[in-house]
Amino acid sequence: MSSVTDVDIAVLGAGPYGLSLAAHLRPTQRRIKVFGQTMSFWRDHMPRGMCLKSDGFASSLSAPGEGYPLQAWCQAQGVPYADMGLPVTLETFCDYAEAFQRKLVPDVDPTLVQSVTQQGDHFSLALPDGSTVQAGRVVVATGIKPFAYVPEALRGLPASHLSHSSQHTDLSLFAGRHVAVLGGGASAGDTAGLLQMGGARAELVSRHPVRFHNPPAGPRSLVQRLRQPDSGLGPGWKSFMCTNFPLVFHALPESLRLRAVERHLGPAPGWFVRDQVLGKLPVHEGWQLRSATLEQGQVVLEFLAADGSQPRLRVDHVIAATGYRSNLDQLAFLAPSLRERIRTVARAPVLDRHFQSSVPGLYFAGAIAANSFGPLLRFAYGADFAARRLARALA
Repeated sequence: MSSVTDVDIAVLGAGPYGLSLAAHLRPTQRRIKVFGQTMSFWRDHMPRGMCLKSDGFASSLSAPGEGYPLQAWCQAQGVPYADMGLPVTLETFCDYAEAFQRKLVPDVDPTLVQSVTQQGDHFSLALPDGSTVQAGRVVVATGIKPFAYVPEALRGLPASHLSHSSQHTDLSLFAGRHVAVLGGGASAGDTAGLLQMGGARAELVSRHPVRFHNPPAGPRSLVQRLRQPDSGLGPGWKSFMCTNFPLVFHALPESLRLRAVERHLGPAPGWFVRDQVLGKLPVHEGWQLRSATLEQGQVVLEFLAADGSQPRLRVDHVIAATGYRSNLDQLAFLAPSLRERIRTVARAPVLDRHFQSSVPGLYFAGAIAANSFGPLLRFAYGADFAARRLARALA
């Protein structure tokens, strides 16, 4: 006979947002249950050898009081750390986040919830073993994995010749092969650089100019800091406002919010990737993909270049490092009857000032909340604001 467990709050996801929220909720009197495999997206869907774009001071998970910041963990483990100027490796970030989980959220359930339905005044979560968890409120913090985007022109290629950058952790498997990486952001730069270092023949192709982040400047004068204040998203007044005033962003007209999310902090590889890419492999800028076909075991890519020419590439494999696009319909664990009641704009849920959707008791955190609270929610740094705001509403 299947069992039924009752909780006040179910948190779906054990990445930076889910763990941070759980750390803030644990001291309350609420019965909470966190589902998910800790940091699985970061461990299993990002290439080994990459570094985070965020600075050290902006890469900590959130917890009440003094918390457990990345700096403290690095000092205890003897891992090199700097607030700025020293990239945080993927391995360091994952090891730290898993230590955070063991210390502050020790009871994470690695089970993946199969479905979420609403029954009366509670939600019913079906688990793989046939058991059920009933929750008064549910927070969806499952990250961006379901939203991997592949351009339509590539979708006719077989999986043997096409993949998304999120499908790879070990790029050395492509050693000796000719690989085209499509995209102009951090994933594209990381993937192309690591492919080349691992013995592949990589080419990076972007629709737009590839703009690497500038390295952190040294000590800056007061005038410089006033002109471009520092923030967890980098220097500049726009980033400063996004970081410090997400509720003001929430109050902006919808059209302004959507435009800001689309345009601010767009695709850009980290400054530390520049030397792995420029001068080491071909970089084609301003090339718009027109078609992709399979010919004699290779992929033939046809482009329209900014100068009007029509270049072609013949490669062994294509990696689409083309990012992620939030789409509520991709969250298959939400029952269709529940999804259709969630009001959306640009395929993302419309959220109130406390992250609650149009379905009372159902909340969303992470990148899927960016249209409501701004670009801050696309980065791990946004977990602090989200966790504190949500915890106050839920507790």
